Amino acid sequence: QVQLVESGGGLAQAGGSLRLSCAASGSIFSIGAMGWYRQAPGKQRELVARIISLSRINYADSVKGRFTISRDNAKNTVYLQMNSLKPEDTGVYYCRGEIAGNVYWGQGTQVTVSS
Repeated sequence: QVQLVESGGGLAQAGGSLRLSCAASGSIFSIGAMGWYRQAPGKQRELVARIISLSRINYADSVKGRFTISRDNAKNTVYLQMNSLKPEDTGVYYCRGEIAGNVYWGQGTQVTVSS
């Protein structure tokens, strides 16, 4: 059974930084794309960033230049470095992993940015 466990959310002031981590555990033989999604109150879940490899990374336009996604394959972990945070970045951030042909989601971690 595969699990994705996020950590690193919390409260930040506008202009500040947070770093999210997502570790995959369980019966993992191959990991494809991993990504971060977020859901703000009253809104649909949206893609924030997605990484397949160093040369295959996608960002939402709203976070380009501020957020950086990376992964450590040896640790089965994906990170999201969030800089220059804005109040509109507030929401629950979910990790998503494509592992051995299946899609898994983490439980979510709250990020709140105050103005």
